[in-house]
Amino acid sequence: MPIYEFKCLKCDEFFELILMNKDEEAQLKCPKCSSDEFERVISATNFSMGAGSGGNTSLSSQTRSCSSGSCTTYDIPGHTR
Repeated sequence: MPIYEFKCLKCDEFFELILMNKDEEAQLKCPKCSSDEFERVISATNFSMGAGSGGNTSLSSQTRSCSSGSCTTYDIPGHTR
């Protein structure tokens, strides 16, 4: 599943979403200000080599309604701005 990164054009918030199909993008809103004005940005890759640190790998999720029923987004641990 592709993870897309977006930037809100009103409040400059960056957010990431897993989109199952292109139609879901038309219904997106900024999680901070609820604006529907955003742009997709190119994400930088983040990876490590060698032994892992054994840090917290739990995911949190948020479910919302969309045209295909319900859509779930996940907060994935990684790079922090």
